[in-house]
Amino acid sequence: MHEKKLQRLLITFVTAAIGGYIFYILHIPLPWVLGALTFTFLVQGFFKQEAYILIPLKNTGFIILGIYFGLYFTMETFQTVLPYFIPYLLLTFILIFACIFLSIGVTKLPWVKVDKMTSIFGCIPGGLSEMTIASEAFQARTPLVVIFQTIRLVTVLFMVPSVMALLFGKGSGDASGQSTGEVILGAPVSYLWFVLPAIAGLYLNRKIPAGIIIGAIGVTALINIMFVELPAIPPVVMNAAQVAVGVSLGKNILFRDLKAGGKLSFVYFGTSIIIIAFSLLLGVILTNFTSLDYITAILSIAPGGLFEMVLTAYSLGGDPALVSSLQLVRILVIVIGVPPLLGFIFRKRQTQARES
Repeated sequence: MHEKKLQRLLITFVTAAIGGYIFYILHIPLPWVLGALTFTFLVQGFFKQEAYILIPLKNTGFIILGIYFGLYFTMETFQTVLPYFIPYLLLTFILIFACIFLSIGVTKLPWVKVDKMTSIFGCIPGGLSEMTIASEAFQARTPLVVIFQTIRLVTVLFMVPSVMALLFGKGSGDASGQSTGEVILGAPVSYLWFVLPAIAGLYLNRKIPAGIIIGAIGVTALINIMFVELPAIPPVVMNAAQVAVGVSLGKNILFRDLKAGGKLSFVYFGTSIIIIAFSLLLGVILTNFTSLDYITAILSIAPGGLFEMVLTAYSLGGDPALVSSLQLVRILVIVIGVPPLLGFIFRKRQTQARES
């Protein structure tokens, strides 16, 4: 039994690494994540070979990425983000309401047989697991929420980095996760400091959205700013972490889920594109009302996952620390604020309907 699992693990990672390398030599944005994700998804779909990854390996990948981005934080980062907080919060609320109105509008189409609550939770740019859990509390059709959120996630993962690279070029980073400058590694004993952010990430993993990467980023930044200058992450370790994350994402994207969505999958693919385009517009507005550059502003408000957008910011020459800070604000606003807001709106409508 253990030999079979080990064999599946090796096949999964070799396949994912090959995908990452092919995407790398083709100069596709975020190659080690998207290449691993794509090859994992395709092998599962066409060869019926179920991908396998140990949870500790997946968590390690996220922790390494969290540590890596935590090293970008300085004391100036926290001072810099404050002036952007109010305008960013305002634009985030605009994005949320736009998603709600769009998702309700889709249900008006005669061939879309989806209730409003399911449609809303399928479109809101929050975390897949968080939106799925929240949808259960509102009696939405959770299986459809999973499908629609998966479509949104895949669309964002492939479209946003590609569009940003097309618009703004490669930037000062490298999509492989390697810096164009010289990477200065520390003494082996200095890497023991990374045990602390790893513990923080694991502790917060199930307590807050994206807790594993947020905990690693936060503690790494704190140590690096307040106590000791931490060493760099070796490029090969960074790439391996991206492959592990790509496998964990690709493993959850199944042909049968997309088939189950049927023609609705195309409808919600269209809504995802509209949401992405609208978020790009909001990013341009944020740039014009603040001193943020286009890459940092657009990726800060883009409806993707925290780590994907931060990784894209790094590869294109944006500010990963500012993107991670603002993306965290967006995630918390959606996860904490959207369910009560929806409860208030729909309870009010139900009360009005009963009174009339």
